[in-house]
Amino acid sequence: MALFEKILLESWNVLCLSAPYMLLGFFVAGLLKAFIPDNFIAHHLGRENRSSIVKAALFGVPLPLCSCGVLPAAAGIRKQGAGKGATTAFLISTPETGVDSISVTWALLDPLMALLRPLSAFLTALFTGQIVRIFDPDGHVEDKQLLADSLGATTPACCCAPKAFLPIKKPGMWERLQGGMQFSFGTLFRDISGWFFLGVGIAGMITVFVSPELLDRWLGNPIIAMFAMLIIGIPLYVCATASTPIAAALVLKGLNPGAALVFLLAGPATNAAALSVISKILGTKSTIIYLSGIIVSSLLLGFAVDGVYSLTNLTAGWQAITHEDHRSFVGTLSALILFGLVLFQKGGGKSADVGCECH
Repeated sequence: MALFEKILLESWNVLCLSAPYMLLGFFVAGLLKAFIPDNFIAHHLGRENRSSIVKAALFGVPLPLCSCGVLPAAAGIRKQGAGKGATTAFLISTPETGVDSISVTWALLDPLMALLRPLSAFLTALFTGQIVRIFDPDGHVEDKQLLADSLGATTPACCCAPKAFLPIKKPGMWERLQGGMQFSFGTLFRDISGWFFLGVGIAGMITVFVSPELLDRWLGNPIIAMFAMLIIGIPLYVCATASTPIAAALVLKGLNPGAALVFLLAGPATNAAALSVISKILGTKSTIIYLSGIIVSSLLLGFAVDGVYSLTNLTAGWQAITHEDHRSFVGTLSALILFGLVLFQKGGGKSADVGCECH
């Protein structure tokens, strides 16, 4: 019983530290949903060229969609004419990071990793999207045909296509803000919260059961640690936000920053279930390139991040950040608000989604 209480205490510490940043992330996600039109991304990704891949990678970085939520969004923009390269870039940068996971990274790791993580996601998406464009390109799609396809794309994968052409009344600023917050603290919270709490629980168990000596014995070599995180992360279903407390707990025990980044990149962008859907969206050849690009990029960026932390001399302070007791009033209140949102969802509270999942 004492062991169970210790796990709960460590998990509660992680939750109290990250909860204020989670709420901030959901709020910003609501703003993005409210003020970025649903067809904005599809409109900019209609042609297969380098600029569309750059745009797709950039658009995906702040969007708060998890590993499963990005699939219908990617299917939607693909149906509306986005090329394979742009769709690949969007599929990678979107689940690897987002405003919610960036804020939690700041809380549980440090500001430097909060900057390096989205930058790495962007570079991974850019690199992989370009090699898909080179080795498995699309044919040219004419604008008229793209428009016809989007008009006829009445599929569950994307609800935006038919809605974009319906003569509906344009909502005011307050209605858009209200709808964005309903989406963020409703649909998005339901998608992410369970995995986030699971990640917090795993972080608590790692803190209790994994000693620095044990981690040093098995993952003391940075190169071995990176490959181990790659092997663990690829088949595992874990969203960007949920992967953060797990990585932070491992770093606390001595895992090198580069290996942590490998897990933060590979885990959210790949899992066995998602890869089967991606193969239907992009095809088998592009899916193989997709996975290979993530593996190569994650390892190279892992080495680069280790070099950055070595040069800046920040590793020691980074690993010590979670030693403190973070059960402040704001942290405790934010954690209780998160639990309140869970109870509201379980109690039948439903949020009316504005638009749809695809952006």
